[in-house]
This record gives sequence, C-alpha cells and structure tokens, in this order.
Amino acid sequence: MTVQSGAIAAGVVSSAGASLMPGFADPVFDAQAVFRAVLLATAYPGRVVSLDRNPTAPPPLTSATAALCLSLLDFETPAWLDCRLDTDELAAWLRFHCSLPLTETATEARFAIVSDPANLPGLCEFHPGDIEYPDRSTTLIIQVPSLSDGPATTWTGPGINGSMTVGIAGLPARFWAEWDLNRELYPRGIDVIFTSGNAVIGLPRTIKVEA
Repeated sequence: MTVQSGAIAAGVVSSAGASLMPGFADPVFDAQAVFRAVLLATAYPGRVVSLDRNPTAPPPLTSATAALCLSLLDFETPAWLDCRLDTDELAAWLRFHCSLPLTETATEARFAIVSDPANLPGLCEFHPGDIEYPDRSTTLIIQVPSLSDGPATTWTGPGINGSMTVGIAGLPARFWAEWDLNRELYPRGIDVIFTSGNAVIGLPRTIKVEA
C-alpha cells in the first residue's frame, strides 16, 4: 500500500515546474480506508461499494480510480495505462504520489488501468500469473460509465449467496467470453476491479458470469 508524506498530500510543483494535483488529505488513514473497501468488494463480488475518500486526479480518472491508485500502487507494482491515460500529466501524478514505475508492455504489469473499456485489450494480453505464484497476475482496474446500467449478467461463486445480477456498462461484447477462458486458468488468472464515480465492484477470478 502506498503511503504518502504530508507534503505530498498538498498541491505541489513537479521538478519540471508544472503544478501537480494533490493526493489524499490524510495519506495513511485515507489509503487504509480505501484498502478496506477494496477488500470488502473482493470478498463480496458484485456488491457496489462506495468510497468515502474522493481524491482528484488528472482526467479522465474518476475519484474511485484515483483512490485505488493512491492506495494500491507503489514502487513495486509496475502499471500499464491505456491510450487515454497515457499522458504526461497523469504519468507525473502517478510517479509523484505512488513512486510508480510505468510499463508499455501489458504482460509486465501488476496493475493495468483502463479508462476506455470499449477498447480494452484482450484479457489474454495481461499476465495470468504463474503456477508457482498465481498472485503475480495482473489486476485490472477498469473505469466504466456505470456499475448498474449495462446488460444484465448473473454472477455466482465464492462470496455470493446464490447468485447476483450485475449490469456493468461499457464493456466490449467479447469481454464475458474472454472471462470464461480466464476462469479456466484457475488458480492462475487475472482479477478485475470495476470503478465508476466514487464506487467499485470486485470481480475475482473465481467468479462465474453468465451473460
């Protein structure tokens, strides 16, 4: 988990002279609160979990996506950004607040941050982990238009009592077929956290989704 100093929480000026947007107001406690919310979303897949920490990041990141970045990413977690996020301003913000190494190769990323889900690369392009170390897979943070207004899907699996209907909006039509293939890799496989506004939904690799 990333821990920022008090100075970083305020607006600062980068070495290039450009003003950087601030991170968390209280870096340690805010990051801990967001991390607990992510654990809840992962333990209860399909449940919408609202975050009460709402940092501002360079567009097009929403507050939930920014909060996850500040809480989960650090110098040990190479990250991949999609084309919409690959800007100098956002890269500087992530490097400053998270000490984050960025990679242009999706398979090298421990986290992949996607703000344009319609053009999401195939799930097979991200690292599924190794048999010996399945936890080394890529975690996808996918920012979507809505967590409830998309096509209805039925989720079943650990953490879900029976089944749950979830409507993630903005995903490519091929996504759920690719998710079926991802599940077949278990215990390897990627995990997904969907974000929209200030809320998140967790989708671990163990969950079966019927579209």
